[in-house]
Amino acid sequence: MYLSDSSSLVRRSSTYESDGKTSVTILNKEADAGLMINSYSQFGFRLNNDMVVIGPMAIFSRTVLSWNVESHEDINDESLSLFCAIEPKIDVLVVGIGDHTITPAFSKKIIDFMKRYKINVEVLGTEQACSTFNFLNAENRVVAAALIPPMTMRVNEDDLMQKQISISKSFEVADK
Repeated sequence: MYLSDSSSLVRRSSTYESDGKTSVTILNKEADAGLMINSYSQFGFRLNNDMVVIGPMAIFSRTVLSWNVESHEDINDESLSLFCAIEPKIDVLVVGIGDHTITPAFSKKIIDFMKRYKINVEVLGTEQACSTFNFLNAENRVVAAALIPPMTMRVNEDDLMQKQISISKSFEVADK
């Protein structure tokens, strides 16, 4: 494995030789450019930097990771432990469980686990969770979201209108 610093490449053996902390290189160093969720589908999410994340994701104000769960049934203490181990400690975790029904017992399990680490949590459908994450992140809160794409998509009037506009534009002839 080769790790680069500002001046050279360093060869490291395949055994673990670190101080126990993982380091991450931040690609986007603009101070005011936090990540936002622009859209989602059954396959994943599109972020404001045009990055597409396939499948469930863990998103922070400036970082996004693939979240290793397949459905809301896989959300447990182990899958949530990532959010308890990061620094700086998050204030709020927003959990989006796709389009499944949120039961009080399911929410309580997540809330009780996060309460042990003094982290507030909101358990929502993915649509509401995306909006909540964007709002809290825009307020510069230390927030993270654990999001699972929904299995079905709702179609609203705006979606239908946009589709009609795109169809009508395809038949327009440019004036010369």
